[in-house]
Amino acid sequence: MPTPYDVPANLLIRRLAYYLKDEVDQITPPAWASMVKTGSHAQRPPQNTDWWFTRCASVLRKVYLKGPIGIQRLRAEYGGRKDKGVRPEHARKGSGTIVRRALQQLEEAKLVESLGNRGRIATKQGRSLLDRLSTELKKELEKQIPELKKY
Repeated sequence: MPTPYDVPANLLIRRLAYYLKDEVDQITPPAWASMVKTGSHAQRPPQNTDWWFTRCASVLRKVYLKGPIGIQRLRAEYGGRKDKGVRPEHARKGSGTIVRRALQQLEEAKLVESLGNRGRIATKQGRSLLDRLSTELKKELEKQIPELKKY
């Protein structure tokens, strides 16, 4: 059975974002989501109006793959390079509030659970959702590219 390790991340995240938007009522963008930057390294807010669902889908995938994982490590995953003009660039972490709110909403939807000070892991429902979407995606990719059947 294919898992999120076996399919391209961008396709899985896009499919999962559509699922979260349409099927999961607990995942809703906060009121400030249209005006906020995703970190101190970003110069502007995201252009995609549905970026919140994409970020929640991405966080769920990262928790599945790297869990137990905490907020600080997820902030580092979503960070980037701060452009300082002619001075050298430096790495900056992403927004902690965005990661924290996304994890809280995923916990409300029972897709992620907390292990106290050890971080968060994907629940049985979260793992089965990602596995099911990965299986569907792998079957579609095999129809388009028959050589993938051997993997």
